[in-house]
Amino acid sequence: MELLIRNFPFILQGLAMTLGLALATLFFATIISFVLGTLATLRFGWLRVLVKIYVELFRDIPLIVNIFFVFFVAPLFGLELSPFAAVTVGLSVWGSANGIEIVRGGFNAVPRHQWQSAAALGLKTWEIYLFITGPQALRAILPPFVGLLTLLVQATSLGALVGVNEFFKVGQIIVERTTMMEGWNPAFTVYAAVLLTYFVICSTLTWFGRWLEHRLKRDRPQARPEAISSAAPAAQLP
Repeated sequence: MELLIRNFPFILQGLAMTLGLALATLFFATIISFVLGTLATLRFGWLRVLVKIYVELFRDIPLIVNIFFVFFVAPLFGLELSPFAAVTVGLSVWGSANGIEIVRGGFNAVPRHQWQSAAALGLKTWEIYLFITGPQALRAILPPFVGLLTLLVQATSLGALVGVNEFFKVGQIIVERTTMMEGWNPAFTVYAAVLLTYFVICSTLTWFGRWLEHRLKRDRPQARPEAISSAAPAAQLP
């Protein structure tokens, strides 16, 4: 415990790097997800095919391979990315590939008559997405997007493989430094603290996602009994 207290500022620095990496990844993944996910619901078949190729490409490649590819191949094309930037790009394309499916599924969950009614009123396509189907699709999009954030927080630990001093990497440095300089191995204590911290963060996000899902279901408007009775077929009336 004394070791953790002595290295507390260093640990906080690594935790801040992890959260910053997760937020940066979420920001870019969210933008890409909503843009391409919306395009995937349009009528243009060729556009849906291109988005599908993007999704399948980055979802089927292992995440660690994706990060290594960005980090080691980008310099060959003149892009000198820092480890933080390379991991952000690698996680963003992977996160957006999963986020696109969430957004597309959210829009597809909107009842078809909502689209048809909006079109019948003469609304433009962007108006239908922004004012009619978009708010309804968010009910289905937000909970799984919180779950995606949980996965991104966990995936930030892969940044240690390319030199990002995130939370897991900081734990490794403390273990190695203590072993070499003080002659004892604090791996159990340090990695237990790392495990507990990841558990608290990810379980909190998971709980928030479940709470948000229940809240959105509870706020969903329900049909009134008198409206249901008035909609009964006339053939059933005496």
